[in-house]
Amino acid sequence: MATERPHLAVIGAGPAGLAASLAAAARGVRVTLIDSAAGAGGQFYRRPPAGLGARRPEALHHRWRTWRRLGDALAARVEAGTIRHLADHHVWCVEAVEPVELVELVEPAVPEAPPDTAPPPARPGSAGFVVHALLGPLQEEPVTVRADAVLLATGGYEKVLPFPGWTLPGVVTAGGAQAMLKGGLVVPGQRAVVAGTGPLLLPVATGLAAAGVEVAALVESADPKAFLRRAVALAAQPGKVAEGVRYGAQLLRHHVKLLPRHTVVAAHGEQRLDAVSVAALDTHGRVGPGTERRIACDTLAVGHGMLAHIDLAESLGCRIDGLNVAVDEEQRTDVPGVWAAGETTGIGGAALSLAEGHIAGRSAAARLTGTRPDPRAWARAARSRSRAREFFAALDTAYAPPAHWTEQVTDDTVVCRCEEVTAGAVRNAVDELGAGDVRTVKLLTRAGMGWCQGRMCEPAVAGLAGCEQTPARRLLARPVPLGVLARAGDPEDD
Repeated sequence: MATERPHLAVIGAGPAGLAASLAAAARGVRVTLIDSAAGAGGQFYRRPPAGLGARRPEALHHRWRTWRRLGDALAARVEAGTIRHLADHHVWCVEAVEPVELVELVEPAVPEAPPDTAPPPARPGSAGFVVHALLGPLQEEPVTVRADAVLLATGGYEKVLPFPGWTLPGVVTAGGAQAMLKGGLVVPGQRAVVAGTGPLLLPVATGLAAAGVEVAALVESADPKAFLRRAVALAAQPGKVAEGVRYGAQLLRHHVKLLPRHTVVAAHGEQRLDAVSVAALDTHGRVGPGTERRIACDTLAVGHGMLAHIDLAESLGCRIDGLNVAVDEEQRTDVPGVWAAGETTGIGGAALSLAEGHIAGRSAAARLTGTRPDPRAWARAARSRSRAREFFAALDTAYAPPAHWTEQVTDDTVVCRCEEVTAGAVRNAVDELGAGDVRTVKLLTRAGMGWCQGRMCEPAVAGLAGCEQTPARRLLARPVPLGVLARAGDPEDD
């Protein structure tokens, strides 16, 4: 019977979650795929609703065939009953309810045992984890899912550093502009500047230009010489290099001005954005005197890279390496019964997420069904994973925010938008009150105490405070109504 098979909960239906779900379901595991979006695919495969009547949604993607294969396979598995897809479910906590039995079920991530030993299969109905979620756009109706193991594929989110005027209407994140275009077939304005740093800026700028937006400039703080210094590592992924060349050709075709080693220093406007000031950076990452110029625009799409979503992993007690979830060669965390794949283990794009998800799904399926995983079975995915990790490690060092970006942040610039804390308040907490870390600044200024709990402002607060950004362990991954918390311990069926 299907209900007697071991049960894996996969959180996140982006590339990693989809690959993991399909791999696990194909090997005899019952899978529940839980995601906050209305449809599978994540940000990378975001698509407009059918009601909008998009004639060529594939025009917004450069790997549409991959999505079609994934989407068709998911639909077939859902119809067959081997995968249950819970869309519009916002996970706020994962609870380990049987830690002792889980240690027996799936041993923690340690060096492999001799090949003649294997973990016992999952017992029918032995739910080691409870996934707590909120259903629907209002996120008020509680839902619980019980599973023998959990696979975290929670993706990443954008890192945005403040500058004077960044709170003006018309200033959006680069990913936000892309989401509007992919998911709603709408553009944020008529004349745009795309700015910041990171590989996301290229598809955003070309996508907006192809949709009819006049992209006045692509402002990239990275130095082109940084890519030349890493040419050997980058050349190991010729497909990615070719992809970048294609984006460059599209920018030329749409007459988009490329301003490398430049940064946005201010956004201007009364009721909304009407211009931005950009300036050249010297070799030390400081704004060069006399290089500032003003560009008229009604939209600024800005981003400074990505950060991993690690809240659920932190609340489970998983080891964090830097700002990413630490995993072994099977994508296992150090918490028994918990796997992680995709951007949550390190930002690296869709291809890396697919490879990691496939490996994690196969590993989880093997261990849940009492079989010793055979790495030879996913050797191809492992090679793809290694190449992609090396490529993005090189790329990550080339794409870096300006080293002295804080010098352009005036004291009256709002840093924490939720609590309206200014850069001056943060600096005062450090210089006058002796704060030496983000947590102390938070206690003294309320920066990070708002709706987002510091997820958006924490990089900026750390930069202004002159300290390292470190993981902040949060019990809850999103705001939860008190009534839901009060009932969270009640027995419920998933």
